[in-house]
This record gives sequence, structure tokens and C-alpha cells, in this order.
Amino acid sequence: MLEQLNLDLFNLINATPETASGTIAVANVIAKRLILLFPLFTVACWFWGAQPNMTRQRTFACKAAIAIVIGLTISWLVGYFAPHDRPFVMGIGTNFSEHEATPSFPSNHGTIVFTFAFAFLFWLRTWVGLVMMIPAIVIAWSRIYLGVHWPLDMAGAFILAIVACGLAQILWSVGAYKIQLPITRLYSFIFASLIRKGWFQP
Repeated sequence: MLEQLNLDLFNLINATPETASGTIAVANVIAKRLILLFPLFTVACWFWGAQPNMTRQRTFACKAAIAIVIGLTISWLVGYFAPHDRPFVMGIGTNFSEHEATPSFPSNHGTIVFTFAFAFLFWLRTWVGLVMMIPAIVIAWSRIYLGVHWPLDMAGAFILAIVACGLAQILWSVGAYKIQLPITRLYSFIFASLIRKGWFQP
């Protein structure tokens, strides 16, 4: 039942050989490059912002990094112990993006973007998380559209992102919070001259 729904949704979303080349090109840019928005925004939260907000923003950045590591680790374990073939490996649909025949479930791209989106939602600002969920969904859609992933891969990534953020919060509460101070001190040492010039927040 679930596999049939997965296949039906894939066939509904997957592009066809008749799809315009320009549309495929845009989808490839979204699928491969838009993901950079999330880590870049997170790094920006560490370097810049109103002084009263910097501790909270840097806490968010640390928690997000922990959640990403947890999410990708679980994703790798699932792929290793319960591998699921990608659509093009099974000869289903049309593939418009070069990709290795690695396990598809859950999607690593999906895990990353949804984990970042939930991190913004839980630990930064609700409206930022909701806004960032839009490009996350678009990226997930584009990778199905190009024939690289199944819809179920993205649904799994969405759920895994919530789990990863929850586990990151637990780890933070039981001691991982201690990493923020030494990381902040290292940052202050490395970027001391730029901080003095006012380019970065102390």
C-alpha cells in the first residue's frame, strides 16, 4: 500500500522526456545549489546580529550543527542496514540528474534542509523556520522531479529531522552546551582583528 502510494506520487511528480530543458536546468540548480542557503544563513547568525541576541544565535548554530551530525549519522545507518534503491536504479521514471547509485532512504539532502528548517523553527525564530521550510520543500520536490529520490525518501527525511533536533536538544541539556564557550573563545581569537574593526560581533 505504502510502496504503491510512493510509486504513484513519484510518477505524478517526476519530469518527463518532453519537459523543457530550461525547466530541468532550473530544477537542477535548486536540487544541488539552493541547499547552500541554510549553512550560509546559520554562519551569518554566528557572525552578525544585535549584540543582545548573539548568545542565543550562537546557541542555535551549535545546536543546529549537532542536529545535522545526528541526522546524517542516522541516515547513513538506515541506508547501510536497510538500503532502498533509487528510482533510476530500478529503471523507474526518468532521471535528469547525475547521481551515484547510493541508498535513497532517507534523503541526505532532505535530512539536511529539513533539520536546518526545524532548527530555525525551534531555536531561533518561529517565522524564520516557517520561511526556511519553503526552500526546504522546494529542494525536496526538485529531487523527486529530477528522478533522484522517491517521495517517501523526503517524508522519511522530514521525520528524521524532527528526531535529530529532539536528540540534539537532549544532548545539549545534558552537557553538550559546554562546547559553546570554547568555540566562542576560539572564534574570538581567530577573528580578533576583524572583531576589533567592527566587522564581526564579539
